[in-house]
Amino acid sequence: MYSPRPGWTVRLVAVTAAAAASLAAVAGTAAATPGHRVFHGHNHEGGNWGGYVSSGDFTTATASWIEPAVTCNSSEEIVSPWVGIDGDGSSTVEQTGVDTDCYGGEPFKRVWYEMYPGDSVYYPADETPVDAGDRITATVTRSGDDYRLDISDTTKGWTKSTTQTLNAQHISAEAVIESPSGSYPSISGDIEFSGVRFDGRNLADADPQRLDADDNGRGTFSPSDIGSDGQSFSMSRH
Repeated sequence: MYSPRPGWTVRLVAVTAAAAASLAAVAGTAAATPGHRVFHGHNHEGGNWGGYVSSGDFTTATASWIEPAVTCNSSEEIVSPWVGIDGDGSSTVEQTGVDTDCYGGEPFKRVWYEMYPGDSVYYPADETPVDAGDRITATVTRSGDDYRLDISDTTKGWTKSTTQTLNAQHISAEAVIESPSGSYPSISGDIEFSGVRFDGRNLADADPQRLDADDNGRGTFSPSDIGSDGQSFSMSRH
């Protein structure tokens, strides 16, 4: 699918029978979903992440985005906006976001956090309802080896927080979209990010690098220029 290289790490959710059962059941407690590691080519073009990444020893990363409306073309399609620390040249990532999974031909939104290389942990769907058009705000904060991961739906009014411990490398921060399966659904319009700050600095002031996300060879999701506020950008398919 992509040319391998050490050092570029992405989430990959394997939709097994057990994972499908958890989707259908809407579990009442947070549950881990099976996952494994994938490494990609040295240049950021054609990889699995699309957005902006900054290199450095960051302690906070925060971003907001509007949840996309999607049309599913196959059961393997996933799109997941998220914010995190690590992952660009490291084997650890501390991240939180929202998956839109195409399960049974219909989009199903799930809120998660992950302390990679650990598996994704999904919050109960009845406690974290998300619809297309909702505004999501997420923040990852590091203190030593402790990471607090906060995510909220400011449209619906809920917030989830967890503190996890990991001996991580913390060498980058990012606000991105990703398809863990490598295949994106059809997305209506652009995916809009705002309020992106790393260590309290506007994204534009954190020496960011653009990432283009490959859609299984069918197209590319590219970030726009950063807005005049220094904190916003959008992802569009070409």
